[in-house]
Amino acid sequence: MKLCIAEKPSVARDIAKVLGATASKQGYMEGNGYCVTWTFGHLCTLKEPHDYGPQFKSWNLFSLPIIPSSFGIKLIPNKGVENQFKVIERLVEECDEVINCGDAGQEGELIQRWVLQKAKCNKPVQRLWISSLTEDAIKEGFSSLKPAEDYKNLYLAGNARAIGDWLLGINATRLFTKKFGGNKAVLSIGRVQTPTLAMLVQRQKEIDAFTTEEYWELKTKYRDVVFNAAIDRLKTLERAEKGLEYLKVNPFEIVSFEIKEGKEKNPRLFDLTGLQVEANKKYGYSAENTLNYVQSLYEKKHVTYPRVDTTYLSDSLYPKIEGILRKMYPYQELIAPLLEAPIPKSKAVFDDTKVTDHHAIIPTEVPPSQNLSREEKLIYDLIAKRFIAVFYPECKISNTLVEGKVGTIPFKTSGRQILELGWRAVYAKEPKEESTDKEKEKEEEQTIPEFVAGETGPHDPMIHQGKTTPPKPYTEATLLRAMETAGKQVEDEELREMLKNNGIGRPSTRANIIETLFKRKYIEKKRKNLIATQTGIQLIDTIEDELLKSPELTGEWESKLRRIEKGEYEANLFKEELIQMVTELTDKVVYGKGKVITLQDEEKEEVKEKKKREPVQKKELQSWEETKCPKCKEHNLIKGKTAVGCSDFKNCGFKITFEIFGKKLSDKQLLDLVLKGKTSKLKGFSAHPEGLTEGVLSLPDDFQVQLG
Repeated sequence: MKLCIAEKPSVARDIAKVLGATASKQGYMEGNGYCVTWTFGHLCTLKEPHDYGPQFKSWNLFSLPIIPSSFGIKLIPNKGVENQFKVIERLVEECDEVINCGDAGQEGELIQRWVLQKAKCNKPVQRLWISSLTEDAIKEGFSSLKPAEDYKNLYLAGNARAIGDWLLGINATRLFTKKFGGNKAVLSIGRVQTPTLAMLVQRQKEIDAFTTEEYWELKTKYRDVVFNAAIDRLKTLERAEKGLEYLKVNPFEIVSFEIKEGKEKNPRLFDLTGLQVEANKKYGYSAENTLNYVQSLYEKKHVTYPRVDTTYLSDSLYPKIEGILRKMYPYQELIAPLLEAPIPKSKAVFDDTKVTDHHAIIPTEVPPSQNLSREEKLIYDLIAKRFIAVFYPECKISNTLVEGKVGTIPFKTSGRQILELGWRAVYAKEPKEESTDKEKEKEEEQTIPEFVAGETGPHDPMIHQGKTTPPKPYTEATLLRAMETAGKQVEDEELREMLKNNGIGRPSTRANIIETLFKRKYIEKKRKNLIATQTGIQLIDTIEDELLKSPELTGEWESKLRRIEKGEYEANLFKEELIQMVTELTDKVVYGKGKVITLQDEEKEEVKEKKKREPVQKKELQSWEETKCPKCKEHNLIKGKTAVGCSDFKNCGFKITFEIFGKKLSDKQLLDLVLKGKTSKLKGFSAHPEGLTEGVLSLPDDFQVQLG
């Protein structure tokens, strides 16, 4: 019997139908020599700190960094997960061969391998690798199964990513929470999350620090065409008025007139980030929602695998393109001109060297059904039109550049005209996107007559007053692009493609990172704009280590993970580098200065509760690692499993146990004893040699605790 393991029940049903495994059993389908079962996404996860030892259950600065000698996995504690795993475990034991039918990507490979490891699988494993869930794609995939060994590096990269995120996330979060959280809330630090927040904070600071300045520009109108003075903006109205007087007494002269015909390249096919950017710009959809809509379209067989980071198709897909276009019935009016000649095979669309695990997102030969939600229809429409547009001719344009002068002051203007729509015909009926620079757009659209170099004539000069504008806040669309290029502002498609290897996060995880920042209240949304909160700003200001918050350095880690995937970098080396970084970071923070971050919710409560809470707050915020040893007065205290003691205990010898004379003391009571030399009156002592059950604990000069 062959055992197929899919990533979710719906995909398992599609596979089972194609294989003829139609008998429904508890947790799997059976028939025709196959059993088809499923996971629910992640069934296993990396073990948590407390799984490596009870001492790691409580958060303690001086137990950091937590670095297991080897990382283990465990089942996610959930009854449904445990039951399904038992089914998989039994089937693995009974089968002759396993076919890994997990999602065809790094995360999918990791999910399946962890489950097979946990089930102690020693059977031969094959890999189904498909880019869509149509019947034809599944049949084709089963006719060309690959050995699991071919995907070993993909698993190693996924495993290294998970371990890297664990090492940094667990240690840095505990580290910053204990040092700067004031015992109030978790300060979440992440390998991708923190540099993303740092980009938002940096932009926020640039906006906050921006001072608007007025400026003046000289313009003139000659033969109904507006020309701009090609000089620096003027800082005072007085200078502008002097310039205007000069213009009024001199004629306008044309210096040069040039028309250049050019082409506007077709847009690229969508990768996941490109689709999320477009959906955010056009419909305001969040990155997470767009991912959910396109994932649903994939599972309904209307589009190909969406979690991709390439905008190219493989050469082997070329023969299928015409068939897909013919099946896209709602778009036949746009497709008809394409079918009049062979579909063009451009290197901008088909390039095997730019396709790794998957190709760009395109429609399948299964046309959209009526039962799609409005959002799914709109996302399908974006993918479909982009797919059609890449096979249209380029858009032909005419660029006109005119230079003139008035006396010694140079002027210029330009115009742009579409000569042949080309691919723009696909979008001709859509509303025009609003331009961010309306003044420039208005000037570009002006009709420019034929000018002759040397001609002169009267003109109508004027002053234009403007104001400098601050940098624009990030939207989800611009933030996704910034994550893709590790913070570099890149408009050029080709250059952006080259920078993808050093982007931060993966296309499939970026949406989740942004959502996490919202949940942690590090950012908030105002209309479409993403704004860093005070908590988010303070957190980034507190982190002195550039490694944690630099998009470029995080991009280098991403690059190494991709190289592990290609077999060009050792997964263990990546792990060792992160261990070293986490160790150095821990030392720096533990022995550095402490301060407390104000949390977003506290800001609103601060005025109300100031009088009541301030004195208590100070005591609560006094952590052991910030408290000097009362005996040697040189070293700080540290908290262990059973006692608080001097960090130089070998030489100093100071220690106070949590339990004194049979009573367990709270942190506050212990702090009072250390800082004030005595506690308030306490009850409940059960092991005093003289039978005392209540009284005040004190710390005399010999530092031996007394009850009296």
